[in-house]
Amino acid sequence: MLFLLAWRNVWRNKARSGIIMGSVALGLFAGLFVLAIYKGMLDSRIATVIRDEVAHLQVHHPHLKDDYEAVYTIPGSEGVRQRIKGWTKVVEVAPRSVVQGMLSTGRGSNGVEIRGVQPAAEAVVSGLDKKVIRGTYFGSGRTNELLVGQKLLDKMKLREGGKVVLTFTDRDNGVTAGAFRIAGVYRSGNTPLDERIVYVKMEDLNSLLGTGSQYHELALLLKEDEAVEGVKEALKSAFPALLVESWKEVSPETELTITTVNQFSLIIIAIIMLALAFGIVNTMLMAVLERTRETGMMVALGMNKRRLFVLVLLETLFLTLVGVPVGLLLAAGVVWYTGHAGINVERFAGQVMEQFGYSNIIYPQFPGGQLAAVLLIVVITAFLSSLFPAGKALRMEPVEALRK
Repeated sequence: MLFLLAWRNVWRNKARSGIIMGSVALGLFAGLFVLAIYKGMLDSRIATVIRDEVAHLQVHHPHLKDDYEAVYTIPGSEGVRQRIKGWTKVVEVAPRSVVQGMLSTGRGSNGVEIRGVQPAAEAVVSGLDKKVIRGTYFGSGRTNELLVGQKLLDKMKLREGGKVVLTFTDRDNGVTAGAFRIAGVYRSGNTPLDERIVYVKMEDLNSLLGTGSQYHELALLLKEDEAVEGVKEALKSAFPALLVESWKEVSPETELTITTVNQFSLIIIAIIMLALAFGIVNTMLMAVLERTRETGMMVALGMNKRRLFVLVLLETLFLTLVGVPVGLLLAAGVVWYTGHAGINVERFAGQVMEQFGYSNIIYPQFPGGQLAAVLLIVVITAFLSSLFPAGKALRMEPVEALRK
């Protein structure tokens, strides 16, 4: 009976109730769409970190990251690589020689990280070959070929085919240098990395480092993202003398961003619902005041305060929750469309996103994992919004209410 009475009361003033329901729908849509954009950005960033930058897992000498000295290669590098490569959950293992140095020309110099790679394996793990926008991907067969990022090329006014000198410290702590020719220019979508990292063939770098066939890093690409922790523990067990890190440890700022954004996005939803709560309270208060005589009559006929409170609560819940399906459907439709078409922020923000390592095209994804929390916030909002109007109704005296 109370449910039917509450539902009828909601539709007594269709225009007023419709406006509030529409506000709830639009507020829910706005909140979910913001969450979808954040989720799309974060998922894209995670995919970029894994497949373009650090891979799922990395293996190093335990002291390499102390000061990146060339002497800290992985003992028995190729044997370790071949052993790991045979694991069923591993797609590819890319070996890398890594050294910090300087890139110099007649116009100046810039600090860089020099990565010596095996072109075929690196193409599988990081897709480096697909990032080359000009020139070739180590395709000429010449020695001392170099790939530089578009940002570094522009900053130092380099040119494709030009020569540069790379200077760094070898395994004996002696300063060594080599002349390299720019074979290609790459663009990864992460501007800071494009400015800092240059690529050469491993054999060319190792001959200058004096490390022979040894190298400093193994980057593992797995078949499934969910297998990271399991493979990590297996690596630690198989190679206890080596440092094994997942992408979360190699790129801790990404993990911090994910946690922060997830918390921040729910705060945004709460703020939107809080703003809507004032409209709901105002609507319900007006409805209660308009029905003063009716409320007094119901109390005089025996309706107790508990049932009166429940009646006002149900009206508020109906007023709020009717807009929820509309908001969900609207959000799902817009997210589906933009998730396929993408939102190109480069049109109005330039290369700002790439400055922070994010793609310029955002593909929103429906935040299904946060939907329960969002709906809980909506229900709590409805409940809290009902307290003040319900309290107003409970304080009415039947005799005085009937006189009005």
